Amino acid sequence: MTHHISEKMFGLTQRNSAVREMFEEGGRLAALYGRENVFDFSLGNPNFPAPEKIKEAICGILESESPTMVHGYMSNAGYPDVREAVAASLNKRFATSFGAGNIIMTVGAAGGLNVILKTLLNPGDEVLALAPYFLEYGNYVNNYDGVLVVVPANTADFQPDAEAVRKAITPKTKALIINSPNNPTGVVYSAETIKSIAAVLESKQREYGHPIFILADEPYRELAYDGVEVPWLTGFYQNTIVGYSWSKSLSLPGERIGYLVIPSEIDDFSLIFDAACIANRVLGFVNAPSLMQRAVAKCLDERTDIDAYDSNRKLLYNGLKEAGFECAYPQGAFYMWVKTPCDDKEFCNLAKKYNILVVPGSSFACPGYVRIAYCVSPKTIEGSIPGFVKLAKELGL
Repeated sequence: MTHHISEKMFGLTQRNSAVREMFEEGGRLAALYGRENVFDFSLGNPNFPAPEKIKEAICGILESESPTMVHGYMSNAGYPDVREAVAASLNKRFATSFGAGNIIMTVGAAGGLNVILKTLLNPGDEVLALAPYFLEYGNYVNNYDGVLVVVPANTADFQPDAEAVRKAITPKTKALIINSPNNPTGVVYSAETIKSIAAVLESKQREYGHPIFILADEPYRELAYDGVEVPWLTGFYQNTIVGYSWSKSLSLPGERIGYLVIPSEIDDFSLIFDAACIANRVLGFVNAPSLMQRAVAKCLDERTDIDAYDSNRKLLYNGLKEAGFECAYPQGAFYMWVKTPCDDKEFCNLAKKYNILVVPGSSFACPGYVRIAYCVSPKTIEGSIPGFVKLAKELGL
């Protein structure tokens, strides 16, 4: 059949995101049964309000700063004073030495990943993703005619296996995406794990004579529990580029504001930084949203209520364990990764009988599990537990 859109986009329409499909299903079920009777754990959309200081910052900016400046264009990399403030915050937290010239303000972490992938990839270049991984990575890499190579999951504890990374690297490998705290497992990759991966990459760089970059995707950095430390990756590996978003840490997913950190120490720094600024423009972002750049610069010490997420984590984990499910206790982010006693897609369909919406692990290149996003109201978790209990009995747990 002839179709009149690009081949790439036609392919994407045929394999639409399972997360978004479940989200849309939630709307359909809510119309039938009432929103309060549908337990939608599909989308990582924080249900907790942004800190009050965000509102204060936005209102203060609109009242006190020049409208033509606040709402106007600036350098593709973002406002220099905002970038300097971001760099100073990172330096204070991680003992780094960044300046405004290392920071590019981006349209969220996803926008940042697209900017740096467009900057780095030639057709056929390979990018490694550690399973299970955020399902959109494949689409982002494909946008620039790259090839996503999946490193198999270590299902013992979901810490990436350095030897599996070694086996996946080829002369075409350009980058490795590391997402920690991890979506979908909630695992925080340990310093030992990062060191072992860095050693493999260093060895392969020498063997092949070209850089292999770590692209650190870090929207969940601040969401870590029980004192678990999230390693800052530029301290472990020279060719590391970090992408960040305030979507989760400040509950601002719809505002699309984040940044890239491109350290001066990486190979070909000046060319990569300049090219990334141009990529920001030619991808159509032009620059990150101006008002939100100025707002987050005033809120760099603000954090979302980690205790609320922690309470949800414990509530859901205890309810699932008591029902008979096997799941890892997440160290970070806001996802529960649950082992399924049947095919994961079948599990999702069975759960819908009880108005429970979860996402199959096969969508994250790791079948046999489901992801449950617990960034919801406590009432949603409490209301879902009877359904999970019935589902467990139906599955013979």
